[in-house]
Amino acid sequence: MKLLNNFLIMVFILLVGINEIYAGAGNRTGTGGASQLLIPVGARGIAMGSANAATATGIEALFWNPAGVAKLNNSADVMFSHMDYIADIGVEYGAVSANFEGFGVLSLSVKSLSIGEIAITTVDNPDGTGRTFSPQNLIAGITYSKQLTERIAVGVTANFVTETLADVSSNGVAFNVGVVYDNLASISGLSFGVVMKNIGPKMKFGGSGLLIQADAGSLSRPPQFYSIESAAYELPSTFELGFGYQPKLDEMNSLLISTSFQNNNFSSDEYKVGLEYGYNNMFFIRGGYSAGPQNTNDFIYGFTAGAGINYNFESLALRVDYAYRDTDFFDGNHIFSIAFGF
Repeated sequence: MKLLNNFLIMVFILLVGINEIYAGAGNRTGTGGASQLLIPVGARGIAMGSANAATATGIEALFWNPAGVAKLNNSADVMFSHMDYIADIGVEYGAVSANFEGFGVLSLSVKSLSIGEIAITTVDNPDGTGRTFSPQNLIAGITYSKQLTERIAVGVTANFVTETLADVSSNGVAFNVGVVYDNLASISGLSFGVVMKNIGPKMKFGGSGLLIQADAGSLSRPPQFYSIESAAYELPSTFELGFGYQPKLDEMNSLLISTSFQNNNFSSDEYKVGLEYGYNNMFFIRGGYSAGPQNTNDFIYGFTAGAGINYNFESLALRVDYAYRDTDFFDGNHIFSIAFGF
């Protein structure tokens, strides 16, 4: 009973901060910023419909719920992932996690977007000046996770966000905090997870690109520059509740069922479900579905599918995963991940 009470207190603390998030709705779509924070990483979780708030474990849980990282099976894990995102954008991701006995798990992660070159246009040259620029979006995170008891795990992530567009840039920090409770209500295999993501102060752009030349025609002084102050924008905060259930089958076969509900500060709510079948803890087949309101265009994803292979050498655990995510208006997303455990 005391264990359950402690968990409920943690959940309550997370729920206290949800008021601002629930103030968001579909009518705020497009008014936030730093949307790269919402781009998922990791083929396993994406293949399961991104419904992994309660079931993601180890280094793969860094994006979904930092509490799940506490369930690291190895002394250290390294993970790399690539996604063919929409509009020919590539998403590159790398992470490392280390388990320190008695302290917890520390993790570092980096995510970047490969957008390519964009032609510079002006009022006088609407077809282009012949010059180009390449937008840069980078997220570097540090995560601390700890298994408090056999059932309760907690985690917190600090993400440092930077966006650069030609001669302007913006920097900020976003926090994720999550809790996972296993064997909920003393039911073996039933997990519950809650996570708040992208909580932090507003960001704003600045730089030489906001300098405007002013001519003082009636004064005896040369032209001067003044800076335009850009409006601050909020982070795309989310709140997610998830359940997972892993029934006992036999030694050779496993099944994982995962569901979650996600409330978004700047878009409509999402409902997710995912399944994973495993054979001999080596071969895995996954599928999932994400749904949003049908009368809006701010949700373009649907069915997902994928597969994975786990293979343990004498001192090395290798995991290779692939996922496909169906997308409206654009080509589908292809995601590849590889992880090493030591």
